[in-house]
Amino acid sequence: MEIKDLQPTLLWSAFDEITKVPRPSCHEEQIRDYLLEFAKKHSIEAKTDEVGNVVMKKGATPGRENAPTVVLQAHMDMVAEKNSDVEHDFLKDPINTYIDGDWVKAKGTTLGADNGIGMAAALAAMADTEIEHGPLEALFTVNEEIGLEGAEKLGKDMISGKILINLDSEDDGEIFIGCAGGIDTTAIFDYKRSFSPENFTYFKVSVSGLLGGHSGGDIHLGRANANKLIARFIWACSNKWDIEVSSFKGGNLRNAIPREAEAVFGIHNDHKHLVTKFLNSYREEILLEFKGVEPSMDLKIEEVSKPEYCIDSDTSVRLVRALYSAPHGVISMSHAIEGLVETSTNLAAVRMEDDCKIKVTTSQRSSLESRKNDIAGQVEAHFQLAGAHVSHSDGYPGWAPNIDSEIMKVSAEAYEELFGVKPQIKAIHAGLECGLFLNKYPHLDMVSFGPTMRDVHSPDEKLLIPTVEKFWKHLCKVLEKISEA
Repeated sequence: MEIKDLQPTLLWSAFDEITKVPRPSCHEEQIRDYLLEFAKKHSIEAKTDEVGNVVMKKGATPGRENAPTVVLQAHMDMVAEKNSDVEHDFLKDPINTYIDGDWVKAKGTTLGADNGIGMAAALAAMADTEIEHGPLEALFTVNEEIGLEGAEKLGKDMISGKILINLDSEDDGEIFIGCAGGIDTTAIFDYKRSFSPENFTYFKVSVSGLLGGHSGGDIHLGRANANKLIARFIWACSNKWDIEVSSFKGGNLRNAIPREAEAVFGIHNDHKHLVTKFLNSYREEILLEFKGVEPSMDLKIEEVSKPEYCIDSDTSVRLVRALYSAPHGVISMSHAIEGLVETSTNLAAVRMEDDCKIKVTTSQRSSLESRKNDIAGQVEAHFQLAGAHVSHSDGYPGWAPNIDSEIMKVSAEAYEELFGVKPQIKAIHAGLECGLFLNKYPHLDMVSFGPTMRDVHSPDEKLLIPTVEKFWKHLCKVLEKISEA
C-alpha cells in the first residue's frame, strides 16, 4: 500500500504530493508553485506576499456565511536532515516514503511530516466539498524552521480571520495554547593555521547513530549530543597527552539535537598506541551513561593521513574547553505548568569556515522572555570567556496561554464528542509561529493540534497513521462547531 491510498484519501493524497516536492528552508519556490497550482486547480482564491507566504481563501458553506472566519495555518519548509551514508539532494529529490506497520517513515532522511501533514490537512479542508464550515483562510508560511521568518514578515492584511488553528503540533489528544520563545546565539572563533607536526600520528574520532531530534520537543529526553561527546573525548585526551586538533565538525541545524560529529587530531608517536585503548574505555563509559536512551550509538576512531594544517594550539584549547563545558539541555522546568520545560539550550552545530573561522551555533528557548534572554546571556558569557566573538539573532516571542480561549473550549469539546475522552490542554516547549501572529493580529484566538509524530528533525522522523484520521475528523468537527455559532 502507498500512502496516497490511506484514509482519509483527500488528505493523504495531498501529503503524498507534498513529499514529492523539494522544500528545505530558504528554498520554498517549488512548494509555493505547487500550492498556487493547487489553488488554481480547485478554483480557490490565492495570493502571496513579498517574502513568499501564501494565503488561500474559500467561502462558507451555504447558510454559514455569518460564521467567524477561521485561518488554518501550516509552514511550507522542512528540516533537511539525512544519515551520512545516504545520497539525497534535498533541492532536487523527492522524499522516499514507506509504510512500516502503523507508521509512515522516510528512507534515511527526514520525512517532512513536520509540517507537511499540516499543509495537507489545510489543503484537504480547502478542497473538500462535504464538510460544513464558515469562511476559511489557509496560511502557508516560509522559513519557519530557521527562525520563523514567514510569520515575522507576514504581509499586511494577508489574513482577516479572528480564529487561527495552527496545524504544527505532534501529539494526538493534546491541544496546545502556548509555546516557548527562542533566540539563537552564535560564537565565532578566529584561528591561525599551523603546519601539522611531523612526529605525530593523526586520528579521526567520530560519533554517529544518535537519535537527535527536535531541540524543543525532545530536549527533555536526555539524548546524547554528538558535539559534546567528541569535545569530551578530545578534552580528556588533551589532559593526558600533547595533542594537535586539525578539524572539528558536528551537527547541522539550530533546532536539531546533533546526531553526528567528528574531529581529526594528532598525538605524538610515542603515545599513539594508547589512543585506541583510551577510546574503548571511553566508549564503555558513554554506552553505560546512555543505556536505554541511545540504542544505536557508534563511537569509533581510525588512523588518517597527516593533514597539512592544524588549528593553532591556543585556539584549539579554547575551542575544545568551550564545547566541553558549554551548557546544553534542560535548564529549568516550569513552575506554572507541571511537566513543561521552561528553559533550555541546544549546542547545535560546529563548522570550520573557509576564512579561518570556526562557527558554533546554539539556540535557546523559554516560555519566559526574561529567562530566554538570561540563558542566551549565559551562553554569550561562556563563549566570550573562551575568546569567541558572540552575536544573537533577533529571536521570536513566546505565546502566552489564554485559559479563557473560546477556540480552545470548542476544540476540546469537539475532541471529547468524537472520541469520548477529554484532550489534554498544554503548552509546548517548541517554538510555534503563534506568538509572532499575535504581534501583527492581537485579536487572534488560537490553538494548535495535530497527529502523533516522533523524532522530527531527524532521519528517524515518523508519522502515526491512525492518528491522522483522528486529526482530520477533529479538524472537521471544530470547523463545523465554529460555523454553528
